[in-house]
Formats: sequence, structure tokens, C-alpha cells
Amino acid sequence: MGRGRAKAKQTKVARELKYNAPQTDLERLQAELSGGGAPTTRLTAEEDDDPYGPWSEGDSRY
Repeated sequence: MGRGRAKAKQTKVARELKYNAPQTDLERLQAELSGGGAPTTRLTAEEDDDPYGPWSEGDSRY
């Protein structure tokens, strides 16, 4: 796809987002803001152990 087609597609998508915004579910938003939404899943200690993470024992930069 050439640059002209890519730019035209981006322009089309941007225009659709600008003028045809999706409807906001206000009840769901209110529940989320008041803390009444579904609980978020937390990682267990085993899942959170990333051997390559910035806070791993082998990383001496921190």
C-alpha cells in the first residue's frame, strides 16, 4: 500500500472517530468509579516473578 492510500485510510479512521464516537455506558462508568465494578485480577507471587523484570535479583542497576 502506498503512502497516499495509508494516509487516506488514517484520515478516514480519524474522521469516523471524531464524528461517530461510540455511546458511553454511563451506568457502567458510575459503577466503576464508585468501586462497585468487577474486581480486578491480581497476579499471584508465582505469576509476578519475572526473572527479567527491573526488580529481579539479578539486576544490579537499582
